[in-house]
Amino acid sequence: MTADATPALVETIGGPAQAGPSVRGPRARTRTAYLRYVAGKLGGAAVSLLAVLVTSFFLFRLIPGDPVKYMTGGRQVSAEQLAAYRREFGLDLPVWEQFTDYCGKALTGDLGTSYQFRAPVIDKITEALPNTLLLTGTAFVLYTALGIFLGTRAAWRNGGLGDRLNTGLALTLYSIPSFWLGLLLIIVFSVGIGPIPGLFPTGGMESGGEEGFAYVLDVAHHLVLPVLTLVAVEYGQTLLVTRSALLDEMGSDYLTTARAKGLRDDLVRRRHAVPNALLPTVTLIFINLGRTVAGVILVETVFSWPGLGGLFYQALSVPDLPLVQGLFFVFAAAVVVMNTLADLIYPLLDPRVGR
Repeated sequence: MTADATPALVETIGGPAQAGPSVRGPRARTRTAYLRYVAGKLGGAAVSLLAVLVTSFFLFRLIPGDPVKYMTGGRQVSAEQLAAYRREFGLDLPVWEQFTDYCGKALTGDLGTSYQFRAPVIDKITEALPNTLLLTGTAFVLYTALGIFLGTRAAWRNGGLGDRLNTGLALTLYSIPSFWLGLLLIIVFSVGIGPIPGLFPTGGMESGGEEGFAYVLDVAHHLVLPVLTLVAVEYGQTLLVTRSALLDEMGSDYLTTARAKGLRDDLVRRRHAVPNALLPTVTLIFINLGRTVAGVILVETVFSWPGLGGLFYQALSVPDLPLVQGLFFVFAAAVVVMNTLADLIYPLLDPRVGR
């Protein structure tokens, strides 16, 4: 065989010979699979946000009440004045035209103008958002840490007295309506009952007139009861998920191997069992992060907390359609974004996901 025939032979059998097995092949396939996974999750999130946008428009138009009559303050007005109000806010247009106008503006960040406040909806949301993040963010950190800690302790001592007490208390508090627990705490610790004096404010975010560090202490004083309500109601879910996931891991072979090597029981739990068991808890944490932006409407209403939840309640009572629609979209979008973020992070924690 001549040297000239060698290239032809190589081309015939499928191309140039490889020097050895491909090293980049498996990595490239894994990267491609992950990119497809990311694209699918982002596409699903976009569809979900579009569905939320459509739902937020049509759902709240089923609420009884005429926002135009609310804007007149109950005064006797002529039909011409009512028509002028409806024309000002676009309520005289056909529903389909109102819908296309709403979607077009929402895609540019314009959520409309509030009927009752006569201000852009996005401005009212931006104004109330820090208050909600302060309340629910503080509660989120506390009930997540408490739930993970008690959940791991309960699972590691499965069937013991501590496990039964923790699980029973978590289930009891988790089943209690948050508004009922909030009212109960107000009666006991704000109004005072029997020998217990009123120690905390009944509502609001501040007493007024305080500055500097005194203002910080005043806000913290007002935070105690609403945060306690949220922590008591919410920590049980994290505890139960963490406990269940850790119980599933406790019979695994790698834990038996770790113990056989002479590792202390506490070290086996902290370094091996808990990190693997926290994967389902990570998803729950991101879901709760989305709910943190939404706030807890009933708790904020009970304690008169000036956040997004209280604003949503005010808007529903009118009904202030642009404000209700905007808040609903923000609430739902926060949950969708956090769920998508959890889906994107999950393959980094468990490489089997997304392949």
